[in-house]
Amino acid sequence: MPALECLVMTEFQDQKEVLTTGEVAKICNVAARTVSKWFDKGEIEGYRIPGSKDRRIPKSSLVKFMKQHGIPLDGLMTGTTRVLVVESDVATRDTLLKVLGDNTTYELRGCENGFVAGIECERFTPHVVLLDTSLPGGVEIVEAIRANEDRATDFIAVCGRTADPRNETYLRKGYAGCIRKPFTVRQVIDAIEDCTSIIN
Repeated sequence: MPALECLVMTEFQDQKEVLTTGEVAKICNVAARTVSKWFDKGEIEGYRIPGSKDRRIPKSSLVKFMKQHGIPLDGLMTGTTRVLVVESDVATRDTLLKVLGDNTTYELRGCENGFVAGIECERFTPHVVLLDTSLPGGVEIVEAIRANEDRATDFIAVCGRTADPRNETYLRKGYAGCIRKPFTVRQVIDAIEDCTSIIN
């Protein structure tokens, strides 16, 4: 067994034996409905909780499924949340990456514009994108990345001091949340955690 796979399995053995569809979706970075389709088609083995529609998937079934479909096993190690910071201002981008790196276990990357963000989303497959709303074509960036229906990526608007502080404005544009400059570390982390909270 390859060294990385041994490490993955050792780490994963310390975690829960059975996963929800939401947890599997986070590990594989797909939408929860995609995992439900896999389950309903018999592509991934599991069971339903008696008296409920909730599905449960044993970790052994998930490992088998990921190997069969060439899905990297490193996502099993912690289910680490991947965050992409798309910010044109270098100082703000570096600050976000530093404070998140110092205070969380997130896997982080940063870039400066929408074009690079599209490339990074293909390579990095982030769970959450912090997107500078002053970038040209912000809504188009969200729509383009969301065009992949199977990918579960949430967007958090990072807006300036003078921007409309009402979250509804950004929710209508496809964002999952909004943080306004100047923001605290706690506000940023809470916004990310709100996006990545697991739903059964």
